[in-house]
Amino acid sequence: MAWNVFKFCTALRALGSIMIVVVIGIIGFTYYAVVVANYGPALLTGGFDSLVALLVLALFHFLLVMLLWSYFSVVVTDPGGVPTGWRPELDIEKSDGNQTLIGEANPSLSVGDSSTHGVRYCRKCNQYKPPRSHHCSVCGRCILKMDHHCVWVVNCVGAMNYKSFLLFLFYTFLETTLVAISLLPVFLVFFSDGDGDITVSPGSLAATFVAFVLNIAFALSVLGFLIMHIMLVARNTTTIEAYEKHTVNWPYNLGRKTNFEQVFGSDKMYWFVPLYTEEDMKKLPAVGGLDNASRSETEPLQSL
Repeated sequence: MAWNVFKFCTALRALGSIMIVVVIGIIGFTYYAVVVANYGPALLTGGFDSLVALLVLALFHFLLVMLLWSYFSVVVTDPGGVPTGWRPELDIEKSDGNQTLIGEANPSLSVGDSSTHGVRYCRKCNQYKPPRSHHCSVCGRCILKMDHHCVWVVNCVGAMNYKSFLLFLFYTFLETTLVAISLLPVFLVFFSDGDGDITVSPGSLAATFVAFVLNIAFALSVLGFLIMHIMLVARNTTTIEAYEKHTVNWPYNLGRKTNFEQVFGSDKMYWFVPLYTEEDMKKLPAVGGLDNASRSETEPLQSL
């Protein structure tokens, strides 16, 4: 009897809930090291040190707000599901008639793939699915333009929350880099031979040391993910598509500018916040694969 690894996927939901607590814990620990132990007291010293502390704290809190805003936007935003009863348009120009008949007669078969407009059927959801959608075994449903399931946010990353995920990576990199740079002088004091330069308690010094190591590690790792996703956005592909498909002549690659606007929207004022204009919001389901098919009249598009 074959071992079904997917039966353990539901355990990832509980793991994801724990990971949210871990994220908040790391942020809280870093906040203590930066604000309480170091730059908060520096505001009271006066002179140039107070000015530097004010600038560091202002930038730190701004990036922290943007990081948390982007993070919880990924957590609470539905990545985009396939409406119940959704069916593709049976247009002879978009799908070969024989393939359509095969899909209708035997829905257990998946006709076509995510890079074409062929008929596709999910055997787990027992319904048709649009191009670029994939079934998530953790969420138990098909996700529009699914990139991956992220345990850190207890959610899939798909058409509707991909921008928030990218902004979360972006602001996390900036915040962790700022923390690493601002704590570097105190970190170096940790290895000094004398005690003349040490102005914080041993406990605060230890917290600063740990916070520096954690943040520089996160900065380097997140930078790698950020570069990878920038390349994916430039080619208009997802992590799954880049792994499974041949994307050399990718039909969804519409040029870097259009590819970027499909993710971040056309209004520059909204590019760096996890929000869309009403016009761009209406385009997201189509970007996710619902542009070439009809939908059930009983399931409005807004339900995504």
